[in-house]
Amino acid sequence: MPTAEEIIQSLDLQAHPEGGYFKETYRSQGEIGENCLEGYFEGKRNYSTCIYFLLTSKGFSAFHRIKQDEIWHFYEGSPILLHTISPEGKHEKFTIGRNIPNGEFPQLVVPAGHWFAAKVISENSFSLVGCTVSPGFDFKDFELPKREKLIKLFPKHKELIREFTHS
Repeated sequence: MPTAEEIIQSLDLQAHPEGGYFKETYRSQGEIGENCLEGYFEGKRNYSTCIYFLLTSKGFSAFHRIKQDEIWHFYEGSPILLHTISPEGKHEKFTIGRNIPNGEFPQLVVPAGHWFAAKVISENSFSLVGCTVSPGFDFKDFELPKREKLIKLFPKHKELIREFTHS
């Protein structure tokens, strides 16, 4: 199996603001006009986008949310533990990986508007996944909140939020 560093170099991945490394691999040519999108979108969006996303056990993907559904596809490495908090405050956790009989999902949808964070389960390891977003991703749709904002919204999840926020 290749190392995380070899994959980062080979796929030309860059640091992501939430943690980990990424590279956009697909952005549809077709676009959806702003007048055809829900009111919380500003401007037009591509039909769909996709990225590679690599996370190492040295870090985590901090709680963030986007305005679209995001589909995670598992490719290589250690399984990922992904936490979600719904807008109503319901916490769920999922394992993304290949061991289906053990309850892992090779593909997982994070619903639009849900806060989510992730970490690699195995020590000294990494996970390589793909993330597909539709309508297509735009950083205008990305929210990476301060720790205190999330704790104020979801005080019963403060320990989880402290673990999966950078500041």
